[in-house]
Amino acid sequence: MTTATAPMGERMFGTILIANRGEIALRIARTCRELGIRTVAVHSTVDRSTAARFADETIQIGPPPARRSYLNAPAILQAALQAGAEAIHPGYGFLSEDPDFAEACEDTGVTFIGPPAPVLARLGDKTMALRSAADAGLPVLPWSGGTVENAAEAGSAAAEIGFPVIVKAAAGGGGRGMAVVDTARELPSAFARVSSAAAAVFGDGRVYLEKYIDKARHVEVQILADRHGNVVHLGARDCSVQRRHQKLIEESPIPGAPADLTERLCEAAVRGARAVGYVGAGTFEFLLDDEGVFHFIEANCRIQVEHPVTEMVTGVDIVREQILIAAGSPLSIRQDDVTVRGAALECRINAEDPARGFLPCPGRVERLTLPGGPFVRVDGYLDQGLDVPAQYDSLLAKVVVWAPDRRQAIARMDRALGECSVSGVPTTIGFLRGILAHPRFHAAEHSTAFVESLIGADAS
Repeated sequence: MTTATAPMGERMFGTILIANRGEIALRIARTCRELGIRTVAVHSTVDRSTAARFADETIQIGPPPARRSYLNAPAILQAALQAGAEAIHPGYGFLSEDPDFAEACEDTGVTFIGPPAPVLARLGDKTMALRSAADAGLPVLPWSGGTVENAAEAGSAAAEIGFPVIVKAAAGGGGRGMAVVDTARELPSAFARVSSAAAAVFGDGRVYLEKYIDKARHVEVQILADRHGNVVHLGARDCSVQRRHQKLIEESPIPGAPADLTERLCEAAVRGARAVGYVGAGTFEFLLDDEGVFHFIEANCRIQVEHPVTEMVTGVDIVREQILIAAGSPLSIRQDDVTVRGAALECRINAEDPARGFLPCPGRVERLTLPGGPFVRVDGYLDQGLDVPAQYDSLLAKVVVWAPDRRQAIARMDRALGECSVSGVPTTIGFLRGILAHPRFHAAEHSTAFVESLIGADAS
């Protein structure tokens, strides 16, 4: 377990600007407070109430649309200079993996809490990430070898790879910008759809093709790397409970995975991080088939939404390590210090209506009850009377539990979700409890296709 204060004699930031909102902004502020660091929260005109609750200072940076506020890099940098912030923590999403923003921070003399801009550029382009992983000896799926410029090139690549394939945005992330294609006839429309969406969401319409594995497990390894050449992993997570490539439930360790498989996954992630000169907290993601064969798919150069499950089983405050690394400190832990104990689960509570195709449902939280009890953690920004804005992600809170084993963790999570009550906006709480109760989830026989199969069964 790491301590709550900075190492003696090490440089530390006096003020950090949090360039994000919602639950992750509050999460970062809490660790900053434990480290004695002053925090500045930026907010749009519809987010002031949530920002003002926890930061030492708040600065309005723009109107509700993200591109004019949380994606407005000049406004954020100006806010940092105005507040005297020595560093910016970008959280996840928004500008967290933008190499141009990281470079602009450096040019302005503000520390970007994340990997260097060249690493962000290299791993943020998914085709470059695949090449880097392959060069480092990590297994990758059959793929197009680069981006495809048009539907004809996509067709040629798919014929060589073999259907089904998945069309992915080269600049994608967070489960967005991809489509599974089963036949050649479907490919032109899928190519056009993904390319158009990628251009709109990421400002980059390039796409590539990769072999699609049906019923695979989505697993990932959390790594930490400092500026002194030290790289450690914090074990592995399973994120297979997904809908439309968006994660709903995450857990650590990977249920049912033999120790040698987890060890090989973690070794591959550390090797991949070393190969690209990684610095900071990051995640190497893999697909795992039912024969225990895994393939690298991408790296995420930021704190992950699901980082609490790793913190619960290792006792490592990952945000704290991010801040210390950015300040120039060596890692406070060695690989031998990392021990995974028990099992942890995380459920994402979204303001969505499962009965209406998981339609996002902004509105006002009229009444609220959150769970408690031993080994239950709630990362969220929910308050009674809170207005949930329509302009941003629908995530309201994450409920995280720990127990000595997975069976007890599932029971504890079901109890915790049963204590949750949110009125005024629909939520996914009931749907999540249904997944927890399913025999396939209990038996750890689920895959990335599990949730869609449940929805399809309900609709038939």
